[in-house]
Amino acid sequence: MSAAPPLFTIGYEGASFDSVLRALKARGVGVLLDVRDLPLSRRAGFSKKPLSAGLEEAGIGYVHLKGLGTPKEGRVAAHQGDLDRFWSIVEDKMQTPEAEHDLNRAAALARERPACLLCFEASPHLCHRLRVGALLHSRFGFTVEHLAPAEPSF
Repeated sequence: MSAAPPLFTIGYEGASFDSVLRALKARGVGVLLDVRDLPLSRRAGFSKKPLSAGLEEAGIGYVHLKGLGTPKEGRVAAHQGDLDRFWSIVEDKMQTPEAEHDLNRAAALARERPACLLCFEASPHLCHRLRVGALLHSRFGFTVEHLAPAEPSF
């Protein structure tokens, strides 16, 4: 079995669409795997339709993997700073058939072309994508690398 390619993750908190796109392009990402439960955002360019369209225009695929998203009660716990409850909810979610299905889908997509998991939080250590990446590493051998949005250099 050949070594699995790297798998990237990125959070768009405080970032522009262009800065996220620059980071993805710099690492040769071919498909963005949106692991939000609800692919909606108040931040311009990060709701599902405009995000998908903007990525497509740049030659990057987009796939929403709802089964890997954090349920509302987990997002509420995180927002309240109750990280023990948050991680417990994430663990429960990762045991569901929906999560299993989308974890396998993520692995298949990431084997086809370089992939990046997208969620909101800037820090992967405060985001469930850390756990999703860890599962993809332990079960499928991906090397996980966390990216930061690339601000322009003038």
